[in-house]
Amino acid sequence: MLKKEMRVIGIDDAPFKKFGKGNVLVVGAVFRGGSFLDGILSTKVSIDGNNATKKISEMINKCKFKPQLQCIFLDGIAVGGFNVIDIRQLSKKTKLPAMAIIRRKPDIKNIKKILIRLNKRNKIKLLEEAGPVIPIGKIYVQLTGLSVEKAKEILKIVCTRSLIPEPVRMAHLIASGITYGESRGKA
Repeated sequence: MLKKEMRVIGIDDAPFKKFGKGNVLVVGAVFRGGSFLDGILSTKVSIDGNNATKKISEMINKCKFKPQLQCIFLDGIAVGGFNVIDIRQLSKKTKLPAMAIIRRKPDIKNIKKILIRLNKRNKIKLLEEAGPVIPIGKIYVQLTGLSVEKAKEILKIVCTRSLIPEPVRMAHLIASGITYGESRGKA
């Protein structure tokens, strides 16, 4: 039985100009369950780059909350456009299970076509290694370091105000609020 106030982190990137250059803000919201915000973390990753896994794992490993964290939630498998997160490596580097949350079933075939067209074939392997896209309720997930049953149990605790985990929702609101001066978009 999991504690209702298990400490978890939700991660999302800030809005940015598509096909831009430079960096994008990535925010981590540390929560106790789906109710209490305990802290905020941030880092920057390059737009369409290759450093998301490294930067996010460093952000988590250096934070004061790390000893209590029990799961990482990602808003999808990429930040900053096509800066694809290697969720297996993220889990290995942080020694924490990771769950990519996906609102709608992804069209993997189309994503692969886009990556080929953008000359980013190397990212396809990361997509494939992230594991199968699994429906849980009305969302989809990709898991590493935990079973589907355990994922369902954790999602019951952290999805308090919407279909997505509250830590991911809050990371989204904070990141867009910093970028635009107030939060926007679906959270």
